[in-house]
Amino acid sequence: MLKWVCGLPPSVLRRVFGPPPTIEGQTLASDIHALLEIAKIARDEGFADEVEVGEARAQRRHEAEIVGHRPRIPMAAVEQVEIPGPAGTLAARHYVPAGSDARAAPLLVYYHGGGWVIGDLDTHDSPCRFLAAHSGAHVLAIDYRLAPEHPFPAAVEDAVAAFAWAQANVAELGCDPTRIGVGGDSAGANLAAAVCLWAREEKLPPPAAQMLIYPVTDTAEEMPSRRAFDDGFLLTRADMDFFEDRYLPSGADRSDQRVSVLQAADLSGLPPAYVATAGFDPLRDEGEAYALRMRDAGVRVNLRRHPGLVHTYANLTAICPSARAAMLEAASALRAALASSPS
Repeated sequence: MLKWVCGLPPSVLRRVFGPPPTIEGQTLASDIHALLEIAKIARDEGFADEVEVGEARAQRRHEAEIVGHRPRIPMAAVEQVEIPGPAGTLAARHYVPAGSDARAAPLLVYYHGGGWVIGDLDTHDSPCRFLAAHSGAHVLAIDYRLAPEHPFPAAVEDAVAAFAWAQANVAELGCDPTRIGVGGDSAGANLAAAVCLWAREEKLPPPAAQMLIYPVTDTAEEMPSRRAFDDGFLLTRADMDFFEDRYLPSGADRSDQRVSVLQAADLSGLPPAYVATAGFDPLRDEGEAYALRMRDAGVRVNLRRHPGLVHTYANLTAICPSARAAMLEAASALRAALASSPS
């Protein structure tokens, strides 16, 4: 039903749900506006302080089931993988797209979003399949430790360990060792960016590319978009407070570059980046600031704002045409970034 409603012509959606809002010269996409109006009826938005973390995780899994692709996007293979982590075994899922060259395929190590608190392999099964199917790259999705049980820097440590494992085991995965990228959405994009900084600091072979979809980049300072889009557009300012307070407990250094990548003193020498933001997203400004700072430091950056979209659009490709178009662009950018070995 959601897919049918959101797929109606914009003129019909405007008659049914009213005109989409325009803020800062940006107009919300009609299909996204329809989805938000339906969501208002279905439930109260956001995670209040009194919500239990377990309840929030269950809610996220339920929502992923509702908006995910049915039937699932077919793959040549989907394999469960176990990766040695710094505090135990990490679960991972290896997606092999149809028609993949088993000898020399590119690989994307993917970290899911969810504020470092919610989300898992199942909540992001749909975007991982979508990226694999439309980019031609294998996708290795990582189930890193979550807060508050495992606060910062546990997720970063797991992200680093998973990338290092992928590099060491790339042949067994059927992929090209010179074409391993990292990526993610939201908090997962934050982890992907942190992995790139770690590889540079440790003078280790870096990812061939980084794909950052509406990344968290600064938990130390608040940028204007966190106030301009603080409520009503899926991710709220209260949600970010909920997540950050659990990931970064009292005493944590919120300016540490392992979480606030925008606070890093030097952004030179990082892998080429595709950075996508959404116009109606509290995280928009910090994602774009990070992209521009990388560009100023000499990094090759493809920055793309989708002015009519909201946070979480990576999970909405099955129901919203505007989200599907944005993720098709991301998949195309990934294909181009990993098309050949870096020079």
